[in-house]
Amino acid sequence: MEAKGTWFFWALLSAGFAALTAVFAKIGLTGIDSDLATLVRTGVIAVVLASFVVATGKWTNPLTLPGKTLLFLVLSGLATGASWVCYFRALKVGDASKVAPVDKLSVVLVAVFAVLFLHERPSVREWLGILMIGGGVLMLALKR
Repeated sequence: MEAKGTWFFWALLSAGFAALTAVFAKIGLTGIDSDLATLVRTGVIAVVLASFVVATGKWTNPLTLPGKTLLFLVLSGLATGASWVCYFRALKVGDASKVAPVDKLSVVLVAVFAVLFLHERPSVREWLGILMIGGGVLMLALKR
């Protein structure tokens, strides 16, 4: 198990790669359908991740996972796929600098869902930050 303190490092890398995703995708969407672009992107991800898992010796048969684990990983995959399709469609017709911040409304939704379903309890300070993100999204979305 990784040290608990490394979450922030990985989260920062995730943010950086997510930013590159928006820019690269916007350029890559030129002249092609957004759903086809999502499929190509997904294929690349599948090949790279499968190679990584095998190369690092982490492969095990996914069908041997507990039923609940498998169910929620499948649901997560379906939600990810739906998110990617919607994101690429939005990028196809909108500016990356506007689409990506609105997509980050997910931060607010994760907090609400975490309270409802995972029984997490963000502090007042954390809620303030979450609300500021939501306010920023509204400012970007309502700007005309």
